[in-house]
Amino acid sequence: MIISKTPLRASFFGGGTDFRDFFETTEIGYGSTVSTALNMYIYIMVNKRFDDKIRISYRIQELVDNVDEVEHNIIREAMKIAGVERGVDIVYSADIPISSSGIGLASSSAMAVGVLNALFAYKGVCLSPDKLAQHACEIEIDRLKNPIGIQDQYAVAYGGLKRYRYYASGEVSVANVICKKEIMEILKRRLMLFYTGVNRISSHILSDQKQNIKKKCDVLNEMVGMVDESIALLERGDLHKWGAMLDKAWTLKKQMSTQISTSLIDEMYIKAKVAGAIGGKVLGAGGGGFLLLYVPEEKQEIVRDELREYRLVNFNFEDEGSRIIFME
Repeated sequence: MIISKTPLRASFFGGGTDFRDFFETTEIGYGSTVSTALNMYIYIMVNKRFDDKIRISYRIQELVDNVDEVEHNIIREAMKIAGVERGVDIVYSADIPISSSGIGLASSSAMAVGVLNALFAYKGVCLSPDKLAQHACEIEIDRLKNPIGIQDQYAVAYGGLKRYRYYASGEVSVANVICKKEIMEILKRRLMLFYTGVNRISSHILSDQKQNIKKKCDVLNEMVGMVDESIALLERGDLHKWGAMLDKAWTLKKQMSTQISTSLIDEMYIKAKVAGAIGGKVLGAGGGGFLLLYVPEEKQEIVRDELREYRLVNFNFEDEGSRIIFME
């Protein structure tokens, strides 16, 4: 039996610049994002069966004779890549509700990376984070044709708070974000995460955003520059400016598609800012999911009260990426 544990992620700056349509053509030479893994996880269990059938257990249960009959598209393609095509049980669970709708925490990429990690480990192969991310991109973008970027696959494979750069050559560079421990702890305390209660089909929003890339290159170039600027602010410990930059990044992000925000999200965000939040953004594609806010400690009770009808989710940063936690 093999069990993998893969974190979800929160992206802070640069989202949208990880689309191949952008970073393969931009004059800057690369796209860039900065994100952190979260202490919320997807777990994948792979176990050998007595017979040659395949059982997949998630919201529903599948029992099929061959891999081509598997309905769960990510699991099916991961099995093909790993070369595990019969005689296994695959079960997954998560710390948050996982459905076909998006929530903005990279759950589909965490699923892809986690299944790949578990299946390769089942075969006795240990893949690097880079290889896990590459294979997950192959599944989600090349095989399933999802209109997404490549930041999520790397963020959940590597874990930690990191800066990623995506080059036209296909190279992805990964660098730790370094700042004083006490600054990092203050940052964590000042971030609040609210669940909007709205799930959305992220591919619809991302398709619209993808179509606008050529028209919005100036916006995306500015978002690339904000990545290194935000890291410099962390290094200096200038957290209020970092929070204000989140506000600016959210304003830029909304220019990429009219579907990224909604009247509900706008109302939540305005309430939060009036109550004392300095900045924030909706995680992921937008349209719903989770609203991340930067709020000084003395204002958090007021913000919590203003958004009391929405669930406040406690979280922490996670230093590790996808890993095998059980092998027997």
